[in-house]
Parts: sequence; structure tokens; C-alpha cells
Amino acid sequence: MWWILYRKIIDRLRSYVEIFPHASLMESQGGILDFGTVVHTDMADGPFSVVLVCEHASNRIPEYLGDMGLSADALQSHIAWDPGALAIAKLMAERMQAPLVHGGVSRLVYDCNRPPEAAGAMPVRSEDYQIPANADMSDQERKSRIEGIYKPFIAALAGLIADNRTALELMVTIHSFTPVYHGQRREVELGVLHGVDDRFAQAMMVSTPDDPPFVIRLNEPYSAADGVAHTLDAQALPHGLLNVMIEIRNDLIQTPEQQEAMADCLVPWIVQTLAELKKGGAA
Repeated sequence: MWWILYRKIIDRLRSYVEIFPHASLMESQGGILDFGTVVHTDMADGPFSVVLVCEHASNRIPEYLGDMGLSADALQSHIAWDPGALAIAKLMAERMQAPLVHGGVSRLVYDCNRPPEAAGAMPVRSEDYQIPANADMSDQERKSRIEGIYKPFIAALAGLIADNRTALELMVTIHSFTPVYHGQRREVELGVLHGVDDRFAQAMMVSTPDDPPFVIRLNEPYSAADGVAHTLDAQALPHGLLNVMIEIRNDLIQTPEQQEAMADCLVPWIVQTLAELKKGGAA
């Protein structure tokens, strides 16, 4: 019975994608809000055991929001997206023959790694920046963003998982972080994070490559206590999928050469960890 109920929920969520396949148009008190393409799914030839997710892939602001009251520099900075994360995710997806679901709108408009009730879903402040377009939002505007951005994103990811659950074993989400936060330099270069299910993250730390080229730490620079594990806990956990969040310091993935080097580090490490867990019966 639970499976029938789950499928009904997925079908309802998919209706948002079917209604708005390329451009999410939502009515509000001010008229029609055009969010543009809010989610992309790069498919792979199946069956595949891994799905990759990059929630903060884009810094695109829907036209109706203008510049959200922010400077061009701010909209290119980490507050608007995760620079370099999509490039890494695409390299990993190609090498692992895995599908990739990635966001098509800035997290300043809606952060798809946050539930609607979270303050950070549509932040009024991010790091040192006030976000004028998010201040004093009407309930209708808030609802429009949830319906037009968040729900199509989770529908795309949930649908992919449901359609391929027999083969799927692991979800990996890819993020990047700024090297300086509130004036403090971060020493960590590569973070391995987990939500409720810590199996894969702990196994990755055990199987860290000998003499790793990066400073690797568990649950840094963020942890689930910071609210960053929403996708892992809401999408992977209910299906029993192994899951992990990778955080990469963005000054290390600015060039194609750096991005290739990072993928060279991550892909065999993740593949080896999954193989070892499967031997132990964890997958």
C-alpha cells in the first residue's frame, strides 16, 4: 500500500513538470511569473547505480526579478550559486555513466536544498548581503516560488529515483564553498558530509586515498546541523539509498584543469567506496 501511495505522490509532483516542461509560469497578484527552466536532467544509458545532484548549479535570476537589488559582483559570487560545482558534476556523471539532476535558477530565488519552511529557502540575507527582492515577500510570491521552482525540482529527482530504484544504490550531491567566510580563511579543501544516514560518508573517510592531494574533512565546512542535508534526507533516505554530499572549496576548481583533477580524485574514490560497501552488504 505504501508503494501505491508513493507513486500517487510522485505522479502529482510530476504534473508540475508536465505543465511547465521548459518554462515555469505561475500566476501571482502581479500577473504571470516566468521562472524559466528550473531543473535540468542529464540522462545516462541505464541501468545505473549512482545518481548525481547539483542543486546550486546556476546563478540565473528570472527576468521579472531583475537583479534582485544586488550588484553584478554579488550575483556572480557564492551567495548566488556554487561556482564550479556543475562542471565537476558533469565530469563525474560522464565518467560514472550516471544521470545528473541540476538546478536552473539561483538559490537566491529558491534554494532547492532547503524545504519551504526553512528561512534559507528564500533568504533575506546571505553572508554579508541583504537580499532586497526577498524582503517582505507576499505569501503569494512565496507560494509561487515553491510551486514554480522547488516542486518541479523535487519532482524531477523523485521521478528519476522511482523509475530506476531497482538499479540505484547511491546518491551524490555536489557543492562548492567559498575559501573565506566572514573574514575567516577555511583550511578544509574537500568536505565529505552526511545527513541522517552516515554510512557512505564514514566509509569514504575510511577509504581516503593515500597521500590525498587535498585537505579532506568530515562534515566541514558545514554539517547537517546547518540544514544542508535536505536533499539527502528527503530524497535518498526514504528509499534506503546510500548518500553523501561533497563540498569543494571553489578556488580549487576555477579552471578546466583543476576541475579535471578534482574529478580524478573523486570518481575512483567514490567507486571504490561503493564497491567495498557492496562487498560488506551495505548497498
